[in-house]
Amino acid sequence: MSVRENLEQIRARMAAAAERVGRDPASVTLVAVSKHVAPERIAEAEAAGQLLFGENYLQEAQEKIGLLPPSVRWHFIGHLQSNKAKVAAELFHMVETVDRIKLGRMLNQSAAERGRVLPVLVQVNVGREPQKAGVMPEDAATLVRELALLPHLEVKGLMTMPPFFDQPERARPSFRELRLLAEELASQGLLGAGGPVELSMGMSGDFEVAIEEGATLVRVGTALFGARG
Repeated sequence: MSVRENLEQIRARMAAAAERVGRDPASVTLVAVSKHVAPERIAEAEAAGQLLFGENYLQEAQEKIGLLPPSVRWHFIGHLQSNKAKVAAELFHMVETVDRIKLGRMLNQSAAERGRVLPVLVQVNVGREPQKAGVMPEDAATLVRELALLPHLEVKGLMTMPPFFDQPERARPSFRELRLLAEELASQGLLGAGGPVELSMGMSGDFEVAIEEGATLVRVGTALFGARG
């Protein structure tokens, strides 16, 4: 199928998942993961109405962003080295993968130099996988408190990449854990002051389960663009 047809199918599945649990489909936003996708294919999605894309690699993103219209928005969704914070704060509308205070301080400094407030999400390693980035769940509140003191960052919510499972249902406990953590942090006044709490969770194989558990951002690449090398 074409990118447009894939996009229509994904949006229909997103809406159905939201409606199953009594949520407004408009409360869930698709982040089209465009890593290793040619600009021409991204332009196809943009022409079909997709205006938010997620990139994992800074150098690749730098090469693409200027080729797309300024109406397109970009989220950084990969692991970010602190020394690359300056570029990230310049290019992206949101950084979803803040998992340590050093990175937060560097992003804050870079955003200040540009006179902007940068929205960020805190990445939480709910699966406690040593090979994955993310703050441990029990340390998330401390990190959110520290980030809240940085005037040029706005912590909008949480993000996670749960362990990979062939069966989407097996990811449900991880999504639920992130939602409950966000609710706990909101009850402490640490999240939600600037509006609804964002939960970035769910990818091509499990985004419907993630939506049922409260995702507001789903990161879908393969189902939209096909398999990439």
